[in-house]
Amino acid sequence: MLSQQKWTPSERNRLQQKPLFQLEQVGVHFGELKAIHRLDLVVFPREIVFITGQSGAGKTTLLHLLAGEISPTSGQIKRAHDFYPQTFTSVVFQDLRLFSSKTAEENIFYSYDENLFDSIHVFKQEMMEYARALGALEHLNKKINECNGGMKQKIALLRALMSKPEVIILDEPTSALDRESTYKMYELLSYLNVKKGLTVLWATHNKELVKQFSGKSVHLDKGQLVFAGNACFI
Repeated sequence: MLSQQKWTPSERNRLQQKPLFQLEQVGVHFGELKAIHRLDLVVFPREIVFITGQSGAGKTTLLHLLAGEISPTSGQIKRAHDFYPQTFTSVVFQDLRLFSSKTAEENIFYSYDENLFDSIHVFKQEMMEYARALGALEHLNKKINECNGGMKQKIALLRALMSKPEVIILDEPTSALDRESTYKMYELLSYLNVKKGLTVLWATHNKELVKQFSGKSVHLDKGQLVFAGNACFI
């Protein structure tokens, strides 16, 4: 059963906006497996949304669906570019997609776009600012194959952020991080959410973790939505 949502004044204002994502009775089936089943979901600009659930609940499938990497088997989905054509979405999935023989900094520089930054110097300044916030600054000269799992997650996030997305999609981005590093990651994303309007979609199996953060929670169980509301009430 869905819990009743109680909207704050700021959330009511968001309801007057066009959404970024809108799913209506969406299903995703892989043969006999119903990874997502009759899912209704709306995500608005500037939201931080935690997608929670146990392994196999459908979190990763939902993220691939939102990112446009797969299509629904049934139902309708509208994504950010359908409502806001200039919206850019960046994704960090669990495979990270880093170049292991390159340094951390070289990996991040793959995001450099001269149309987004006045110069490479400005790009590097911002990169170092974010790296410092994540505790990754002194690791930028290391090759990826010399970094541990947690550092690789930080570098993948940095590369995604340096592409200046309006929306970022993250699949278990803190699975290899300790508590302090997890909080640093959330603080950076929260800062960018407030200051630059970044919309964050963050999937995690750890619902106890997100209770400590500000945001909206969407909880899945066997591909179905069982809760949507304030993360602290999950």
